[in-house]
Amino acid sequence: MLYPKNIEAKLGFDKIRDYLIEHCNGAVGASYVEKIRFTDKADLIRQRVSQVDEFLRIMAEGEYFPVSNYIDIDHFLRKATLEGTFLAEEEMYDLKRALTTLSECLFFFEGKEKQEYPELIAISSRIEFDRQILREIENVIDEKGKVRNNASPELQKIRSKLSAEQASIRHKVESVLRNFKQRGFTKDDVQPTLREGRIVVPVAAEYKRQVKGFIHDASSTGQTLFIEPEELLNLNNGIKDLLLKETQEIIRILTQLTNKIRPAVPALQKGNRYLGMMDFIRAKAKLAQELEAIKPEFVEEPMVEWYHAKHPLLILSYKGQNRPVVPQNIKLREDIGRILLVSGPNAGGKSVALKTVGLLQYMFQCGLLVPMVEGSKMGLFSDIFMDYGDEQSLENDLSTYSSHLTNMRQVLKHSKNTSLVLIDEFGGGTEPELGGAIAEAILEQLNRQGIYGVITTHYANLKFYADKTEGLLNGAMRYDVEHLQPLYQLEQGQPGSSFALEIAGKIGLPKKVVNIARHKAGRKKINMEQLLLDLESEKKTFKEKNAQLKQKENQLKQLIEKYDQLQERLEGKKDKILNKARKEADRMLTDTNKRIERTIREIRENQAEKERTKKLRADIESMKGKMKVKEEQEKTKDYEIVGGKVEIGDKVKLKESETFGEILDLKGNEAKILIGELESFIKLNRLVKISTKEFRKETRSKHSEFSASSNINKKQIDFSPNLDLRGKRAEEVMFALDDFMDTALMLGQPQLRIVHGKGAGVLRDVIRNHLRSFPGIKNISDEHADRGGAGVTVVTLRT
Repeated sequence: MLYPKNIEAKLGFDKIRDYLIEHCNGAVGASYVEKIRFTDKADLIRQRVSQVDEFLRIMAEGEYFPVSNYIDIDHFLRKATLEGTFLAEEEMYDLKRALTTLSECLFFFEGKEKQEYPELIAISSRIEFDRQILREIENVIDEKGKVRNNASPELQKIRSKLSAEQASIRHKVESVLRNFKQRGFTKDDVQPTLREGRIVVPVAAEYKRQVKGFIHDASSTGQTLFIEPEELLNLNNGIKDLLLKETQEIIRILTQLTNKIRPAVPALQKGNRYLGMMDFIRAKAKLAQELEAIKPEFVEEPMVEWYHAKHPLLILSYKGQNRPVVPQNIKLREDIGRILLVSGPNAGGKSVALKTVGLLQYMFQCGLLVPMVEGSKMGLFSDIFMDYGDEQSLENDLSTYSSHLTNMRQVLKHSKNTSLVLIDEFGGGTEPELGGAIAEAILEQLNRQGIYGVITTHYANLKFYADKTEGLLNGAMRYDVEHLQPLYQLEQGQPGSSFALEIAGKIGLPKKVVNIARHKAGRKKINMEQLLLDLESEKKTFKEKNAQLKQKENQLKQLIEKYDQLQERLEGKKDKILNKARKEADRMLTDTNKRIERTIREIRENQAEKERTKKLRADIESMKGKMKVKEEQEKTKDYEIVGGKVEIGDKVKLKESETFGEILDLKGNEAKILIGELESFIKLNRLVKISTKEFRKETRSKHSEFSASSNINKKQIDFSPNLDLRGKRAEEVMFALDDFMDTALMLGQPQLRIVHGKGAGVLRDVIRNHLRSFPGIKNISDEHADRGGAGVTVVTLRT
């Protein structure tokens, strides 16, 4: 049941209908909009919203789907059923365009898997369409809606002859008109025209007796006559005859074509309704796209669980104004409360919140998608009752309050535990104490009947009643107490204040009057309002604190991620340094081996003792073996693992990495450990207990490696390959040069520049002589003439 009869207008659904009609391309689609009805049949609701959701996906994915020529062809088809009739050219052209759209729609779904668009494919699969009919029409009607020349051999012959006759009469007309102009019978700028399908020439009225021919018409002033000269009579007669034959042949062709269409009329009528349905579904999908609406989870029982729900009409209205719509989170459930009692200041959004609930539920049960976010759940209601606005009636002698009571009588009589009841300004319109008492009694009965609903009110007794009664839930429209302005945000769980005295003061009511009102309201009422005011203020403070806490949590998360990345880099750098050290050791060993081999060769060449040679070789092989063993030990380093249960204070190592820490706390199967200066939670099965001695040794080692790595990194960043020694004494040069070269060699720099100036060349010679004492230098040379020449020494190092 829907109550009252004009509930669609009260909810604003009539404007939703208007939008859908405006966005339908054809009359059939618009007729389906008019037929939209609220239903509580779950299968029907699920089917309709799924159709819209599927079409919305087609639009979102950018696939081509016909958007035009959804023409209502039912009238043409009914005409075609009558024997002896035929469809005119324009009617056949509209039929052709509509059937082309029908063919394209069906073809779109023919290439799709059933699970891709199940509901739309189900609709399409019920349509039988013989495309041969469309081909027959296309063979007769061209792209401009006219019968083609080659529609029949006879029509082609007639039109060919007609074209020749028309060309002939044009030449004759030009000759006649030129003669008339020369003789002054007509003006120089006149042109021949048509009257009753015959070519005539405009002639001045005073010369009518000098022109032989038939007068067809005269101008409005009577000064010009339209005469068919006798030279054109036969030619016009010939053209008229050919036009008549053309018309007769076109009628014959269209009659023949209509006869071919007639047997398929029932199937084409179904196709016409199918086009209207697709046009209708497309309009609903267009609305959903505009509202950013979704198909929420559908629960076949009374309930509301909506997140970021928005009023559809506000979305459409505010888009043009570039204003945001405040979203609402609304829950009505058996476990938290079925009836939401909303209070708060006037113009704070109570009525909008109430109408949002009613309109969204109505839309969904009419098969439309609704503007909210994923995770929302849409319930099912058998009825919607609404008491909104002033319904006073002069005819029935009803006051505003009497009207409200009449509505309440209907609600109490017909509502049940599957009904959604919406009441605005509950109990208003009469003396407050009695009105509040009656409202409380009605609310008690509605709660007893198990209804679901949203009720707005200012009455304090209703707020108190909702707070202590199971099934009822208070809600408040939030208010900025600092700036005294509404936030239009619904919050469930506590009542709201009307802020009447604060608003009165803000709009400029005399302070004296406000204070008198405060005194008359009574201490109990003021204390309650002040409590609500304080609660709103504290809520704002806690919200700000929560935001700050969340920001700090995010910062901590970033720091932990940064630490993990740094640790990973250091581990990689450690392995790289060890590998480099091993390679360097191998290189040194190889060099030593070569040097020893040279020594042996020299001994042999000098005929030294064989025993001495064998001993040298044995020593070399022994050295190689020791190096290899040492390398293997580095690779398979073991740690002293201590058995037993892990407890607070134990030293541990991560199984999969060279990471060590100390147990700070144990929680279930997780341990809180201290790694360096960072605390982290790690699963117990990833840890092994090690001895305190091993822990100290490894942490010291790690610290040393970290320090060495940090120093190298710092030197890498700070080092410059350019050294300026101009103006320095020889002893200063030596110290600076030693430090510079040591760092460069350690960092593996490829090339260095030492600036010393030209002068007498003494400083340059000192520098270059000293450079020759450094191993690893590949070349020493002057800089390019353009960049300093002999005043700069370029040192190339071996890399």
